[in-house]
Amino acid sequence: MKNKLLFIMAFAILLKFEAQNNTIPFEDDSRVITTGIPFLLIASDARAAGMGDMGVATSVDGFSQQWNSSKYVFSESKSGLAVSYTPYLSKLVNDIFLGNVTYFNRLDERSAFAASLRYFSLGDIEFVDNEFDTPRIQRPSELSLDVSYALRLSDQFAMSVAMRYLRSDLRIQGVDQDASAANTFGVDISGYYQSEEEAYNDFNGRWRMGFAIQNIGPKFKYDDGGLDNFQPTNLRLGAGFDFIFDEYNKIAVTAELTKLLVPTPPRYGFVDSDDDGEYDRGSEEVVIVEGKDPNVNFLSGIFQSFGDAPGGFSEELKEFTYALGAEYVYQDSFALRAGYFNEAEEKGARKFFALGAGFKYNVVNIDLSYLFSTSKVQSPLEGTLRFSLTFNIGAGEYTEY
Repeated sequence: MKNKLLFIMAFAILLKFEAQNNTIPFEDDSRVITTGIPFLLIASDARAAGMGDMGVATSVDGFSQQWNSSKYVFSESKSGLAVSYTPYLSKLVNDIFLGNVTYFNRLDERSAFAASLRYFSLGDIEFVDNEFDTPRIQRPSELSLDVSYALRLSDQFAMSVAMRYLRSDLRIQGVDQDASAANTFGVDISGYYQSEEEAYNDFNGRWRMGFAIQNIGPKFKYDDGGLDNFQPTNLRLGAGFDFIFDEYNKIAVTAELTKLLVPTPPRYGFVDSDDDGEYDRGSEEVVIVEGKDPNVNFLSGIFQSFGDAPGGFSEELKEFTYALGAEYVYQDSFALRAGYFNEAEEKGARKFFALGAGFKYNVVNIDLSYLFSTSKVQSPLEGTLRFSLTFNIGAGEYTEY
């Protein structure tokens, strides 16, 4: 029988209890924030991955739909088609992957639209009841379908709205007959600023800034009696600067902050009814010792996420991840990239360096990236080569720089 690791993030068990006196916290104090449909947070394109999983404030490319779709109105190409493939858990299996197809079209000087499909396959899973059974093949998967519209509000600033349909089909026939594919929708709101090129002493320069609030949408469940799952609603903020040395050489540096806008799991404990400082055997009364009840709707969860960490402001700061990236471009035909991503130990411990390269031939862009984990928790993308391909249609039809 084929051995397979099914990499599905467990859904957080969110129970509603009323806090009481004489409570003692559990020893397990882990408060990693988990959501449904987590594949939406995986960088699907090699350019963003090569700079440490960032894209909200980098210059426009074919995959801007995932990061900040308002960048499309700054594209010098009339339209483009972008395709990417990312193997997942490649050291263990060979059929788990994330695929992305994106199309964008700049309608005129001030507007653009884009559409994209992201598909996350968990591969073939074989199930048998006994050694004589014929294996049953299951193929859990998730997908998102996006459509965005971007409008240029001034020469340097644009905003965009994206609508997203989400489908998560993780049901395993024979394990849970009542489970079904979950369907929901989400919205992105983003903005992007790009300054005019300015002359400095030894070089020219250009500022870039961007923001995005992504995956704003209702909670969802897989069956009528199941748990409500938050979407991975998140806030991205970024800024960067282009050092333009001459017509052939440019270095772009960018920094980005990201925070999940989802309630932090509270600190749970038990009621010590006899006040002896020990767990009362047979008691099933679990309460929230510190923090706030996470059983709220998605809008309340967004606002609550800024002030519900049991550890206070210091823990709230740990819920921000940051990325630093740089890109060297020669003659708009060759690029070298490097980046670093950091997440606090208590919130997931994702830390890695990334390297990348890009090549442009005529109207085709080819991008590659590679990840090196620096955390004690190994990344599922450790040692994975990511590949992206972009076809620019009507290249040079618009002039932005």
